Amino acid sequence: MVFTNLFGTPAYIISLIITLLIAFTIHELSHALVATAYGDETPRLNGRLTLNPLAHLDPIGTILILVAHFGWAKPVPIDPYTLRRRSSLALLWVSLAGPASNLLMAAVAAIPLRLGIFPLDTTTNGYIPTPSYFLLNVFIPINLTLFLFNLIPVAPLDGEKILDAILPPAAAQVFDRIRPYGPLILLALVFVGPALHLDILGFIIGPALNGIYRLLLGVPG
Repeated sequence: MVFTNLFGTPAYIISLIITLLIAFTIHELSHALVATAYGDETPRLNGRLTLNPLAHLDPIGTILILVAHFGWAKPVPIDPYTLRRRSSLALLWVSLAGPASNLLMAAVAAIPLRLGIFPLDTTTNGYIPTPSYFLLNVFIPINLTLFLFNLIPVAPLDGEKILDAILPPAAAQVFDRIRPYGPLILLALVFVGPALHLDILGFIIGPALNGIYRLLLGVPG
């Protein structure tokens, strides 16, 4: 259930900040843990094996996501050559770890809602979200959005690295020529599209986001 009338309110802003602190931290820490498991010491040497949000948050990216609903965390530095020496698929698993953590967080957060542990407050007229209920209803869709958004195969998103890890050599060469334009493509999707009243990004991830959200909450289609 989405409470659109509460968007922009202090309750929404507080829920958004809590969500981003958790989502960004766990996302980046997941990258760091898997890279370390494959023998890459770069994340540890850069202080990224921690639950401290300050180690993972990018100041500009965090401010932008609060203001423009688009932003980023500080990428975890890794050494691809170290990873490839351990396994040809190591970079794939490291890249998947971040988005997968967002999906897992959304799934775990959906459990108390599905079980009715945090119900709506019906003591007054209408249905009023309790703080816990409202927080989870912000936490779940944002984590699902991060999961799907990061799977888009455009640099510098995780999806680009995932695709690069599984492409055959001939296709990888073609993709290499497109990679430098990734940030421009991403900016066009996020900013230019909406300015032209073309919600391309919503078209790409919207149906999947809605479907997974309904599946997690047990809402009929």
